[in-house]
Amino acid sequence: MNGADFLAALGLFLVLEGIAPFANPQGLKRGLARLVQVPDRELRMAGLGSMLVGVVILFVAR
Repeated sequence: MNGADFLAALGLFLVLEGIAPFANPQGLKRGLARLVQVPDRELRMAGLGSMLVGVVILFVAR
């Protein structure tokens, strides 16, 4: 992976992360307020699952 690939991935990440607050800021606020109530263990498991899916996608793409 070279610098251009990294910058492209970072740019795509920022575009995807910006969709929710742009399209529905009130919904994002409600979702974040509910997220505070989720136990740490469940958040960690969701994060782990997300990372694993990301690694699989990267593996398949490369």
